[in-house]
Amino acid sequence: MTTYRISQLAERSGLPATTLRYYESAGLLPAGRTASGYRRYGEDAVQRLEFIASAKLLGLALEEIRGLLDTRQDGACASVRARMLPLIADRIRDAEARGAELRAFSAHLAAVHASLSGPAPEGACGPDCGCTASGAPAAGPVRAPLSPTRPAPEPAAEPWRDAPVACTLGGAELGERIEQWRALVGRADGREEIDDGLRLSFPPDAELAGHLAALAAAEQGCCAFFDFTLHLAPDTLRLTVRAPENAAGMLADLFGATT
Repeated sequence: MTTYRISQLAERSGLPATTLRYYESAGLLPAGRTASGYRRYGEDAVQRLEFIASAKLLGLALEEIRGLLDTRQDGACASVRARMLPLIADRIRDAEARGAELRAFSAHLAAVHASLSGPAPEGACGPDCGCTASGAPAAGPVRAPLSPTRPAPEPAAEPWRDAPVACTLGGAELGERIEQWRALVGRADGREEIDDGLRLSFPPDAELAGHLAALAAAEQGCCAFFDFTLHLAPDTLRLTVRAPENAAGMLADLFGATT
Protein backbone atom coordinates (compact mmCIF):
# COMPACT_ATOMS: atom_id res chain seq x y z
CA MET A 1 0.00 0.00 0.00
CA THR A 2 1.28 3.45 -0.92
CA THR A 3 1.74 5.84 2.00
CA TYR A 4 2.84 9.47 2.08
CA ARG A 5 4.66 11.66 4.52
CA ILE A 6 3.07 15.07 4.95
CA SER A 7 5.67 16.70 2.67
CA GLN A 8 4.97 14.11 -0.03
CA LEU A 9 1.22 14.54 0.23
CA ALA A 10 1.64 18.33 0.09
CA GLU A 11 3.66 17.95 -3.11
CA ARG A 12 1.19 15.46 -4.59
CA SER A 13 -1.88 17.56 -3.78
CA GLY A 14 -0.40 21.04 -4.33
CA LEU A 15 -1.58 22.12 -0.86
CA PRO A 16 0.71 23.50 1.84
CA ALA A 17 1.43 21.30 4.85
CA THR A 18 -0.31 23.85 7.09
CA THR A 19 -3.57 23.18 5.23
CA LEU A 20 -3.17 19.42 5.60
CA ARG A 21 -2.65 19.83 9.34
CA TYR A 22 -5.69 22.08 9.51
CA TYR A 23 -7.81 19.51 7.69
CA GLU A 24 -6.64 16.88 10.16
CA SER A 25 -7.61 19.06 13.14
CA ALA A 26 -11.01 19.71 11.50
CA GLY A 27 -11.65 15.95 11.15
CA LEU A 28 -11.41 15.94 7.35
CA LEU A 29 -8.10 14.15 6.82
CA PRO A 30 -7.16 11.41 9.29
CA ALA A 31 -3.47 10.61 9.59
CA GLY A 32 -1.64 7.66 11.03
CA ARG A 33 1.58 7.98 12.99
CA THR A 34 4.90 6.24 12.69
CA ALA A 35 6.67 4.92 15.77
CA SER A 36 8.59 8.20 15.93
CA GLY A 37 5.39 10.27 15.68
CA TYR A 38 5.53 11.40 12.04
CA ARG A 39 2.28 11.63 10.10
CA ARG A 40 1.58 8.96 7.47
CA TYR A 41 -1.26 9.15 4.97
CA GLY A 42 -2.73 6.36 2.85
CA GLU A 43 -3.64 6.51 -0.84
CA ASP A 44 -7.20 7.42 0.15
CA ALA A 45 -5.88 10.75 1.42
CA VAL A 46 -5.34 11.91 -2.18
CA GLN A 47 -8.95 11.04 -3.06
CA ARG A 48 -10.23 12.71 0.11
CA LEU A 49 -8.38 15.92 -0.78
CA GLU A 50 -9.84 15.85 -4.29
CA PHE A 51 -13.32 15.42 -2.79
CA ILE A 52 -12.71 18.27 -0.31
CA ALA A 53 -11.51 20.59 -3.08
CA SER A 54 -14.54 19.77 -5.23
CA ALA A 55 -16.95 20.31 -2.32
CA LYS A 56 -15.36 23.65 -1.43
CA LEU A 57 -15.81 24.85 -4.99
CA LEU A 58 -19.52 24.14 -4.51
CA GLY A 59 -19.52 26.44 -1.49
CA LEU A 60 -20.03 23.71 1.12
CA ALA A 61 -18.96 24.40 4.69
CA LEU A 62 -16.28 22.30 6.37
CA GLU A 63 -18.82 20.75 8.74
CA GLU A 64 -20.93 19.69 5.75
CA ILE A 65 -17.89 18.29 3.97
CA ARG A 66 -16.92 16.33 7.07
CA GLY A 67 -20.38 14.75 7.14
CA LEU A 68 -20.13 13.82 3.46
CA LEU A 69 -16.71 12.25 4.01
CA ASP A 70 -18.10 10.19 6.89
CA THR A 71 -20.88 8.95 4.62
CA ARG A 72 -18.39 8.33 1.81
CA GLN A 73 -16.43 6.00 4.09
CA ASP A 74 -19.34 3.54 3.95
CA GLY A 75 -18.59 3.01 0.26
CA ALA A 76 -22.09 3.69 -1.11
CA CYS A 77 -22.22 6.50 -3.67
CA ALA A 78 -26.03 6.57 -3.39
CA SER A 79 -25.75 7.55 0.29
CA VAL A 80 -23.31 10.37 -0.52
CA ARG A 81 -25.62 11.66 -3.22
CA ALA A 82 -28.65 11.51 -0.91
CA ARG A 83 -26.81 13.59 1.68
CA MET A 84 -25.33 15.97 -0.89
CA LEU A 85 -28.52 16.81 -2.79
CA PRO A 86 -30.18 19.00 -0.11
CA LEU A 87 -26.87 20.80 0.50
CA ILE A 88 -26.58 21.68 -3.18
CA ALA A 89 -30.22 22.75 -3.21
CA ASP A 90 -29.41 25.18 -0.40
CA ARG A 91 -26.49 26.57 -2.39
CA ILE A 92 -28.71 27.01 -5.44
CA ARG A 93 -31.07 29.11 -3.32
CA ASP A 94 -28.09 31.08 -2.03
CA ALA A 95 -26.84 31.70 -5.57
CA GLU A 96 -30.29 32.71 -6.81
CA ALA A 97 -30.69 35.13 -3.90
CA ARG A 98 -27.26 36.60 -4.62
CA GLY A 99 -28.12 36.82 -8.30
CA ALA A 100 -31.30 38.73 -7.46
CA GLU A 101 -29.26 41.15 -5.37
CA LEU A 102 -26.76 41.66 -8.18
CA ARG A 103 -29.51 42.20 -10.76
CA ALA A 104 -31.18 44.78 -8.51
CA PHE A 105 -27.85 46.50 -7.94
CA SER A 106 -27.12 46.47 -11.68
CA ALA A 107 -30.49 48.14 -12.33
CA HIS A 108 -29.69 50.72 -9.66
CA LEU A 109 -26.31 51.44 -11.25
CA ALA A 110 -27.94 51.80 -14.67
CA ALA A 111 -30.42 54.33 -13.26
CA VAL A 112 -27.62 56.33 -11.61
CA HIS A 113 -25.59 56.19 -14.84
CA ALA A 114 -28.56 57.52 -16.81
CA SER A 115 -29.04 60.32 -14.29
CA LEU A 116 -25.37 61.31 -14.40
CA SER A 117 -25.39 61.27 -18.21
CA GLY A 118 -27.85 64.16 -18.32
CA PRO A 119 -26.99 67.86 -18.17
CA ALA A 120 -25.07 68.84 -15.05
CA PRO A 121 -26.38 71.71 -12.94
CA GLU A 122 -24.45 74.91 -12.87
CA GLY A 123 -22.13 75.44 -9.93
CA ALA A 124 -21.36 73.02 -7.13
CA CYS A 125 -23.01 69.69 -6.39
CA GLY A 126 -26.35 69.92 -4.63
CA PRO A 127 -28.98 67.60 -3.19
CA ASP A 128 -30.59 67.02 -6.61
CA CYS A 129 -27.52 66.75 -8.85
CA GLY A 130 -27.43 62.94 -8.81
CA CYS A 131 -23.90 62.62 -7.44
CA THR A 132 -25.04 61.59 -3.97
CA ALA A 133 -27.48 58.95 -2.77
CA SER A 134 -30.13 61.53 -1.95
CA GLY A 135 -30.27 62.55 -5.60
CA ALA A 136 -30.04 59.05 -7.04
CA PRO A 137 -33.16 57.52 -8.65
CA ALA A 138 -33.13 54.60 -6.19
CA ALA A 139 -31.90 54.03 -2.67
CA GLY A 140 -30.10 50.80 -3.57
CA PRO A 141 -30.81 47.15 -4.16
CA VAL A 142 -33.46 45.32 -2.21
CA ARG A 143 -32.02 42.23 -0.58
CA ALA A 144 -33.59 38.93 -1.49
CA PRO A 145 -34.98 36.70 1.28
CA LEU A 146 -32.40 34.41 2.88
CA SER A 147 -32.60 30.64 2.91
CA PRO A 148 -33.96 29.36 6.26
CA THR A 149 -30.64 27.55 6.76
CA ARG A 150 -28.58 30.72 6.54
CA PRO A 151 -28.03 33.22 9.37
CA ALA A 152 -29.11 36.81 9.01
CA PRO A 153 -26.47 38.96 7.31
CA GLU A 154 -24.26 41.40 9.13
CA PRO A 155 -24.71 45.14 8.50
CA ALA A 156 -24.30 46.29 4.90
CA ALA A 157 -20.92 47.79 5.80
CA GLU A 158 -19.52 44.24 5.70
CA PRO A 159 -21.00 42.65 2.55
CA TRP A 160 -18.26 39.99 2.48
CA ARG A 161 -20.01 38.23 5.35
CA ASP A 162 -23.00 37.45 3.14
CA ALA A 163 -21.09 36.53 -0.03
CA PRO A 164 -21.26 32.89 -1.17
CA VAL A 165 -18.25 30.91 0.06
CA ALA A 166 -17.13 29.59 -3.32
CA CYS A 167 -14.08 30.12 -5.51
CA THR A 168 -14.26 30.33 -9.31
CA LEU A 169 -10.66 29.20 -9.74
CA GLY A 170 -9.82 25.58 -10.28
CA GLY A 171 -6.98 23.21 -11.00
CA ALA A 172 -3.77 24.88 -12.08
CA GLU A 173 -5.13 28.40 -11.52
CA LEU A 174 -5.93 27.64 -7.89
CA GLY A 175 -2.53 26.05 -7.33
CA GLU A 176 -0.80 29.07 -8.86
CA ARG A 177 -2.80 31.46 -6.67
CA ILE A 178 -1.87 29.50 -3.54
CA GLU A 179 1.80 29.68 -4.52
CA GLN A 180 1.55 33.44 -5.10
CA TRP A 181 0.12 34.00 -1.63
CA ARG A 182 2.60 31.58 -0.09
CA ALA A 183 5.49 33.56 -1.57
CA LEU A 184 4.21 36.88 -0.19
CA VAL A 185 3.11 35.50 3.20
CA GLY A 186 6.61 34.06 3.56
CA ARG A 187 7.96 37.61 3.63
CA ALA A 188 5.86 38.55 6.69
CA ASP A 189 7.75 39.27 9.90
CA GLY A 190 4.72 39.12 12.17
CA ARG A 191 1.36 37.36 12.42
CA GLU A 192 -1.62 38.07 14.68
CA GLU A 193 -4.82 36.05 14.91
CA ILE A 194 -7.92 38.28 15.05
CA ASP A 195 -11.67 37.73 15.04
CA ASP A 196 -12.67 36.22 11.67
CA GLY A 197 -9.12 36.13 10.31
CA LEU A 198 -5.56 37.28 10.74
CA ARG A 199 -3.23 40.25 10.41
CA LEU A 200 0.19 39.97 8.78
CA SER A 201 2.99 42.49 9.29
CA PHE A 202 5.70 43.20 6.72
CA PRO A 203 8.65 45.55 6.45
CA PRO A 204 7.46 48.94 5.09
CA ASP A 205 7.94 48.65 1.35
CA ALA A 206 5.84 50.45 -1.27
CA GLU A 207 6.62 47.87 -3.96
CA LEU A 208 5.59 45.00 -1.69
CA ALA A 209 2.42 46.92 -0.80
CA GLY A 210 1.64 47.13 -4.51
CA HIS A 211 2.09 43.37 -4.93
CA LEU A 212 -0.17 42.68 -1.94
CA ALA A 213 -2.83 45.08 -3.19
CA ALA A 214 -2.81 43.57 -6.69
CA LEU A 215 -3.06 40.02 -5.37
CA ALA A 216 -5.82 40.96 -2.91
CA ALA A 217 -7.80 42.57 -5.75
CA ALA A 218 -7.35 39.44 -7.89
CA GLU A 219 -8.46 37.27 -4.97
CA GLN A 220 -11.65 39.23 -4.45
CA GLY A 221 -12.40 38.80 -8.14
CA CYS A 222 -12.85 35.06 -7.58
CA CYS A 223 -13.59 34.94 -3.83
CA ALA A 224 -15.82 37.84 -2.80
CA PHE A 225 -16.11 36.45 0.73
CA PHE A 226 -12.59 37.63 1.60
CA ASP A 227 -12.15 41.09 3.15
CA PHE A 228 -8.73 42.74 2.78
CA THR A 229 -7.39 45.85 4.49
CA LEU A 230 -3.91 47.12 3.63
CA HIS A 231 -2.21 49.71 5.86
CA LEU A 232 1.11 51.26 4.86
CA ALA A 233 2.84 53.45 7.44
CA PRO A 234 6.43 54.74 7.65
CA ASP A 235 7.35 51.98 10.12
CA THR A 236 5.18 49.04 9.03
CA LEU A 237 3.04 47.44 6.37
CA ARG A 238 0.02 45.47 7.58
CA LEU A 239 -2.39 43.25 5.70
CA THR A 240 -5.61 42.28 7.49
CA VAL A 241 -7.60 39.39 6.03
CA ARG A 242 -11.05 38.38 7.23
CA ALA A 243 -13.52 35.75 6.05
CA PRO A 244 -16.75 34.12 7.27
CA GLU A 245 -16.44 31.21 9.68
CA ASN A 246 -17.35 28.62 7.05
CA ALA A 247 -14.47 29.84 4.86
CA ALA A 248 -11.84 28.88 7.47
CA GLY A 249 -10.51 26.12 5.26
CA MET A 250 -9.94 28.43 2.31
CA LEU A 251 -8.35 31.00 4.63
CA ALA A 252 -5.97 28.27 5.77
CA ASP A 253 -5.22 27.26 2.16
CA LEU A 254 -3.91 30.73 1.36
CA PHE A 255 -2.50 32.03 4.65
CA GLY A 256 -1.92 28.98 6.86
CA ALA A 257 -4.13 27.66 9.63
CA THR A 258 -5.30 30.05 12.33
CA THR A 259 -4.96 28.98 15.93
